[in-house]
Amino acid sequence: MILLIRYGAYPMIAGGAFALLIDLAGAGIAYWPTFPLIVLAGIAAVAVLERVAPYEPDWNRDHEGDTRVDLLHLIVSYMLIQFAVILLFGLRAWRPEWASVWPERWPMWAQVALAGLIMDLGLYAMHRASHASGLLWRLHAIHHSPQRLYWLNGGRRHPLSALVLAGPGLLALMALGATPVAVGAWLSFMSIHLAFQHANLDYRLGPLRHLLGVAEMHRWHHKRDFEDAQVNFGEVLLIWDRLFGTFYDAARSPGRGDVGLRDDAVPRSYLGQLLWPLKTAPDRRAE
Repeated sequence: MILLIRYGAYPMIAGGAFALLIDLAGAGIAYWPTFPLIVLAGIAAVAVLERVAPYEPDWNRDHEGDTRVDLLHLIVSYMLIQFAVILLFGLRAWRPEWASVWPERWPMWAQVALAGLIMDLGLYAMHRASHASGLLWRLHAIHHSPQRLYWLNGGRRHPLSALVLAGPGLLALMALGATPVAVGAWLSFMSIHLAFQHANLDYRLGPLRHLLGVAEMHRWHHKRDFEDAQVNFGEVLLIWDRLFGTFYDAARSPGRGDVGLRDDAVPRSYLGQLLWPLKTAPDRRAE
């Protein structure tokens, strides 16, 4: 059972969901409520598997009420994703056909892949910018503040940081006239992937870890020492890290006591985390 989870969890759950989402999108199935239900099932599966095969048993324990706070973050983050999809569908309704350069005649899998590449490149660029200095880092630091990594961490983002990260990619897709259901399929897959990316789950992806930002690679990005965390920025794909020199791999990724922030001043409450970046002077450690 443990071996099946270790080597089969991501291909079966994330890979299976990706194939299903593309198939449903190509068949013309309505986005709501089917796609969000698939996301819910995928994330729930990750949460359950963490209890069966944890990477760090201690990371399954609530740390100072962080589970409740992280759940609120996840709900707000997912609501923002749904708002983006609604906006895409709304824009599609009044956009004249001549104003769109999106390859609508492509197979749905190709449209989803193209949407994913555009979205992921924008996320990579803004993710690196968020580590550079100033207010962007303060907003993003909330995501790095937990001292454990588990399924809820993927959604632990300040709403303004989420908008900064996803904004350029979404704006590019809107400007191109992207098929909303194709973008929705990618965002749905990405939501499941983010649960895996931060999962406290002992799973492996073999050589594919060099392509996909799964947990064994992404834990390096959450290293406690800020200088060591400037690697593996890719949200889903690591090809950008390969291209721009931020890729890192090693035999065993960080564990208990290795992640979080060195000088953690981030409040523990949800409201406190929303207000903290706006009240505090920019942290210059990234310069």
